[in-house]
Amino acid sequence: MPSISRVLALQFSRLGALLTFLILGAGSAMAAGGGGEHGDHHDSLPAFAEEVARPLGIPITNSMVMVWVVAAVLILVSWLATRKIQLVPGKLQNFVEWLVESLINFFTGIMGEHLARRTFWFLATAFILILFSNWAGLIPGVGTVGFELSGEGVDAHDKFRPFFRGANADLNLTMAMALTFFLLWFYWSFTEIGPVNFIKHIFAPKGGKFKGIMLILMGGLFLFVGLIEVLSIAVRPIALMFRLYGNVYAGESMLEILMTMFNLPDWLQWLPALPFYFLELLVGFVQALVFALLCAVFTKLMCEHHEEDHGDEAHDHDEAPAAPNSAEPSS
Repeated sequence: MPSISRVLALQFSRLGALLTFLILGAGSAMAAGGGGEHGDHHDSLPAFAEEVARPLGIPITNSMVMVWVVAAVLILVSWLATRKIQLVPGKLQNFVEWLVESLINFFTGIMGEHLARRTFWFLATAFILILFSNWAGLIPGVGTVGFELSGEGVDAHDKFRPFFRGANADLNLTMAMALTFFLLWFYWSFTEIGPVNFIKHIFAPKGGKFKGIMLILMGGLFLFVGLIEVLSIAVRPIALMFRLYGNVYAGESMLEILMTMFNLPDWLQWLPALPFYFLELLVGFVQALVFALLCAVFTKLMCEHHEEDHGDEAHDHDEAPAAPNSAEPSS
């Protein structure tokens, strides 16, 4: 079994590659409509990310800037922790090793060691990125530090553009992660159990062999159940993206409303929202955990019977030599 240091280096090299893919996916075509064309008042958090720059005609939104900053910090931390791996780890290496080992053990308890190690690079990256993006959105200055728009055509009630916005309060990022998992889920399922078993898992009758009229009845029933399962599979990425986006956006909107609903001096506007900051810290962790947990469970549900069949074959193989041994005393 490879040492934890080698596993650490391998997993964080994959983490860097996946973060690059995800932060590029965060800036989808929806960013082009994120400017000040809607004329929304900033009495509450806009439902869309706002454009803060357009270099070479490419729209850059404040949520994209936020996730780039978070990803850069995570990549820097992973590089600093793994550039000189020591047998007696320092504080940073020790923390990162603890985080990686804890996540591996967590996913192993859900999926088994084989699936956990195969999918760990994505599940751990998604959990870490979502967690620290959620917490970074609570840093003072996010959503409040920015610049004023000027010139003709600027809405007088929508002139302020914050530099940063909570990354997961933008549907683009949550959609990128959900669709990435959806594609990987198909890949893992096909490579673990094969296309034929994939179809059987959805449509084939379960619970034993049926004959005659029961085969026809149960075949029709499981065909109907399979169609429902197909619909469930199609809904999963939609549920993943909107669950994460909805909870994070609602939490940040609540904090912003609390800071503006009372007639307080500017230097005291943070006070009503202070108790809810601690709640949002918990919510940020729970939402990251739920996203990664659901991805793990979805993968396990499709691939678990492959592991069971493999285990049964190994069990039969172990029991096969027992017959000749039991016959030896009688001779």
